[in-house]
Amino acid sequence: MGTERQTAEIMVAEARKAFWVMVGFLAFIWLVQIANWAGGYALSRSFGIVARDPSGLPGIISAPFLHWSWEHIEGNSGPLFVFGFLAAYRGVVRFLGVTALIALASGLGVWFVASGHSVTAGASGVVFGYFGYILVRGLFDRHGIDIVVGLVMALCFAYQFTGLLPSDEFSWQGHLFGFVGGILGGWLFRDRRPRAAAQGEAARGVAGSAPKGLGRPDVTSGDPSRAALLKELDDLGL
Repeated sequence: MGTERQTAEIMVAEARKAFWVMVGFLAFIWLVQIANWAGGYALSRSFGIVARDPSGLPGIISAPFLHWSWEHIEGNSGPLFVFGFLAAYRGVVRFLGVTALIALASGLGVWFVASGHSVTAGASGVVFGYFGYILVRGLFDRHGIDIVVGLVMALCFAYQFTGLLPSDEFSWQGHLFGFVGGILGGWLFRDRRPRAAAQGEAARGVAGSAPKGLGRPDVTSGDPSRAALLKELDDLGL
């Protein structure tokens, strides 16, 4: 009971941090939008991703913070907050790693595939990356709640899948590669601990409750080398 309560408290604390991280992110891109709008969107033209132009590669970092109009940023803000929070609520540190991977995948996809010397800016690639990450995280982590969240998001935002198809109306390249980056992030940043930890706890429980002479020997007595071997097997979940 104590362990479950501690786990719940940690999740609540991480969710609270995730909420404020996304509030801060949105506040920042809206402040940038004000400055961008005041300057006639010169920031988007100067710091967006310029396709297949080596000088445009730094735009991979700056482009997600820039937009082309008020409608553009308004359309991205809602999904960005919802998907970003759901992607971050289990751990902000892992979320930041996933975000970096998504931004890199989306940006490089635009740089390689978009029309030559076209300029792309906007957070939609990151939005689609979070969407993809949410859909697969529960499967890779084997967390029931996250599987349900992924299914609900897939049903509620099914229209988002149309944004992965080629179109002249938006940067489908950023959407598609961001989505792929999110799926890759779900695999690379998957939680490897719960299953191993559960198996280790079960093995230790069996060893501790079995009478002497039955099951695994008591690892606290007997041959030290054998005890060390059994401990390593427990740590590996075997």
